[in-house]
Amino acid sequence: MESESYLTSARRCVLVMVFMISVALPSSVCAQDPKGGSGSSAVRISPATSNPSSNEVAVLKEQLARQQEQIEQLRLALEAVMRRLDQFGDPQRASISTLPTLGQVASTTPMAPSGGIRVAEGGGSLVASAIAPPIVSSAPIRPQAEVSRPKSSPLSIQIGDAEFTPGGFLDFTTIFRSTNLGSGVASSFGTLPYSVVGGVPNAAGRLTEIRNFAQNSRLSLKATSKVGGSNVTGYIEGDFAGNAASSLFVTSNSNTLRLRHYWVQLTRGKFEVLGGQSWTMMTPGRSGISPTSSDVFISQVEDSNYQLGITWGRQSQFRVVYHPSKEWALGMSVENPDQFITNGVVLPGTNFNSEFNIGGNQTTTPNLHPDLIAKAAYDPTIGGKHMHAEVGGIIRSFKVFNSNNNSTSTITGGGVTAGVNFEVVKNFRLIANGFYSYGGGRYILGLGPDVIVKPDGTLSGVHSGSGVAGFEYQANPRVLIFGYYGGAYFQRNTGLTLDTSGKPVWVGFGAPSSTSNQLNANRAIQEPTFGVTRTFWKNPKYGALLWVNQYSYATRAPWIVPSGSGKNAHLSIVYTDLRYVLP
Repeated sequence: MESESYLTSARRCVLVMVFMISVALPSSVCAQDPKGGSGSSAVRISPATSNPSSNEVAVLKEQLARQQEQIEQLRLALEAVMRRLDQFGDPQRASISTLPTLGQVASTTPMAPSGGIRVAEGGGSLVASAIAPPIVSSAPIRPQAEVSRPKSSPLSIQIGDAEFTPGGFLDFTTIFRSTNLGSGVASSFGTLPYSVVGGVPNAAGRLTEIRNFAQNSRLSLKATSKVGGSNVTGYIEGDFAGNAASSLFVTSNSNTLRLRHYWVQLTRGKFEVLGGQSWTMMTPGRSGISPTSSDVFISQVEDSNYQLGITWGRQSQFRVVYHPSKEWALGMSVENPDQFITNGVVLPGTNFNSEFNIGGNQTTTPNLHPDLIAKAAYDPTIGGKHMHAEVGGIIRSFKVFNSNNNSTSTITGGGVTAGVNFEVVKNFRLIANGFYSYGGGRYILGLGPDVIVKPDGTLSGVHSGSGVAGFEYQANPRVLIFGYYGGAYFQRNTGLTLDTSGKPVWVGFGAPSSTSNQLNANRAIQEPTFGVTRTFWKNPKYGALLWVNQYSYATRAPWIVPSGSGKNAHLSIVYTDLRYVLP
C-alpha cells in the first residue's frame, strides 16, 4: 500500500545515511590531530614505519575511542528514528481510536453510539474518526485514510486482497412460559393458548413450559475487499432453529442449521447496491438504510421473534441506496413476495387453498410481482447526540383464479411506515415505530392475513397496523436496561354467502364459523417487555460474556370468542440467557 511504501522508503534513506557516515568516519577521524584540529599539523603514520613511537600509538587509541563513541551515538539515533517510524506504521501503537466489533449479528447489537461518529462506508456502518500522531520529519504527514487499517477482529484472516472475519455468539437459553406455547425460542404470539375453549378445559392453557436451548447460537462470516474503486462486502449468517426432528429432545438435541443472511454489497461513491437475503427494508432502522444487524432496530430482547409490534423479515431482495449527503439515505428495494393468509380466514371454496400460503411455508403459492419498497432515512447529529428518523412505503399486488366461473381477480395494496430513534440524554434513547397497511399482514410477524376472498370470488385486502415504543438505557458500561410496549391490530373483513344447500355461510376474516377459525382470527395482540443485560467482561481480543434477562406479558384477543372461553389468552414469558460473543 502507499503508506507502507512511504515507510519503507524512509527506512531506506536512514540506513543509507548511516552507512555513508560510517564509511566516511575512519578517514575523517584519522585526519584529525590529537587536539581535534586538521590540516598540515595532523599526525600521520608512515606505511614504511614498522615500529611507531609510543606517542603515535596513544593518538591512535584516542582517535579510535572517539570514533566508537560517535558510532554508538548514531546507533542510538537510528533506533529512535526507527521506533517513530514503526509507531507511525502501526495504528494500534499510535493509539488510533477504533470501534471493536463483537459479533455483528442480530439480538446482540448495542445502542447506536453518538457524538463524533458518522455514517460511513459499508451501508451505514459506524466508524470513529482518528488522527495519526505527529511525527518529527521534514516529509509531509500522510492523512489517516492512507494508513493501513487495523483488522476489525483478531480472528480476521487475509486471503489475497480479501479479509475474512468470522463472528457470531454461543447461547445457553432457559425459557419459562406460564402456558404451554410450545414454540421454541421464538414466541408464536398468534397462538397463545386459552385455558378453556368452549367450556372445555384446555391442557395447553393449564400447564407451564420450561426449556433449555442452544439453538439460538449463531455463526457468521464476513468478507471484505476492494475492487477497483468499489468496496465489496459479502456476509453469511445462520442459527440452529431450522426444521427440527420429532425426536429433538429425546436423546441428541440435533437442532438443524438455518440460513438467516446471505448477501453481497457493493459500495461506490454515494451508491450502494445489495443482492441476496437480508433484513427487509421495511425493518425499522437505528442508523441509515443498512443490511447490518447493528444498524436495524430489532430490540434487545432474547426472543428470536423479537418485540411484538416490529415489522421485520429476512428475505431475498435487490436494493439500491443513494446517499446525497452524510445525513440522508434514499433506498429502493425489490423483494420476495408471498400471498399470505392465516388459519383464521374462511375461503368461499377449497379451490382457492392452493393459491395462498396459509399460515405456513407453502412454496407453490403464485405471486403476481415482487414487493416494491422505498425508504428515506435522516441521521443528523444534534447537540452531539445521534438521531435517526425514517419514512417508507410498500406496494404489493395479489391475484387469484376462480375455477368455478373461469375468472381472475387482482388487487393492489400497500402500506406506510415511520419511526424515530434518538438519544434524549447521554446513553438514554427513545424509540417509536409504526406501520399501517392494506394487505401487509405478512410483515407483522404473519399474525394476520394480507387479503380475503369474498363470496363472489374477488379479492379484498385486510387493513392492519402495528407499532412499538420504548427506551434503551446504558446505565453504565456493564448494564443495559430496556423496555418496550408493542401491539398489532387486524380489521375484520367478512362476507355472507350460501352453500350448496342454500344455507347462509360466513367467509372472510373474523367471521362466525368453526371454533378453530374463530380463535385464530386475531383482532389485537399486545406485549409489554422489560429486560436487563449484564456484561461480565468484554475484550476486543477475546470477545464478551453477557447475561441477558427478559420478562414479557402477552395477550391475544380474537374477533369472536366461543361461548365458555375467556375474554382473551395471556401468558408470562421469562428468558435468561448466558451468551459468549466472538470477538
